[in-house]
Amino acid sequence: MMIGKGKSISHTRASMAYGWNQEKDAEIVLKEFLHGDSPAEITKEFKMLQDLNHNCTKNTLSFILSPTIEDGRKLDKSKLQDIAKRFIHEMKLGERQAIAFVHKDKEHKHIHLYVNRIDFRGVAYNDSFIGKRSQLAAEKVAERMGLTTVKQVQFEKEFNLKEIRTEIKRRHDLTMTQFKPKSFDAYIKAMETNGIKVIPTINKQNNLQGFRFEFDGHNLKGSEVHRNMSIGNIGKQMGGVEIAKNLKTNTVGVKLAGNTVGLAPKLAFKLTKFIIKKTIQQGLSY
Repeated sequence: MMIGKGKSISHTRASMAYGWNQEKDAEIVLKEFLHGDSPAEITKEFKMLQDLNHNCTKNTLSFILSPTIEDGRKLDKSKLQDIAKRFIHEMKLGERQAIAFVHKDKEHKHIHLYVNRIDFRGVAYNDSFIGKRSQLAAEKVAERMGLTTVKQVQFEKEFNLKEIRTEIKRRHDLTMTQFKPKSFDAYIKAMETNGIKVIPTINKQNNLQGFRFEFDGHNLKGSEVHRNMSIGNIGKQMGGVEIAKNLKTNTVGVKLAGNTVGLAPKLAFKLTKFIIKKTIQQGLSY
């Protein structure tokens, strides 16, 4: 995705020297109203205008524009220059001194853009919410140039996550009908047979308070998968057999991998209430 970051800085020369670092295969792709050939010379040119405004101390705007690695491979010097120019236009930063370098280190092309915050009349650019505005401007540029946008990546991420949730829920339903587990321990083992790793969440009091589900590189809380997959609802689906047994022996705990752990008070109360209600309903139906 095309990411845009922006901020106002006071250390113009040091920051620009980093942008111009030849070790990173830096290449100048844009130079507006500037003649210098070194960070020191460009900084001096910036300063000539910055001296017109003594109230503004953070008087250089620093931006980083990062397309995706895949998009970066397709972008030549003219396209990278186009990105910088379009971004300047979107940010309403035209008619100002500006210089942009491209870094190609680590296979990830990204643009360092420096713009003089002070214009030719000595007026400072309003940098309110510059970080947020930079991201929105970068998204617009990416969209118009047919590059990957944050929104696209977010949509794909959400779409994939929806599929993951659906698959975990499907395998949960399969586990319940196929194995009919009567305890949390049996449920965990049955889910593992169906390719889902169930990770118990145990608090400092050694009480079981929930489950996380691991599948295909995703790790989700039960409630994130589906509202019926909170630990309380899983307990209800199993009929609360293990809890009912514990109530008879006056203990509230469950066995997990050979160890007995307690139940978080809220969970124990929820399941106990459910069992009592179910018992009454069964009694009334006879």
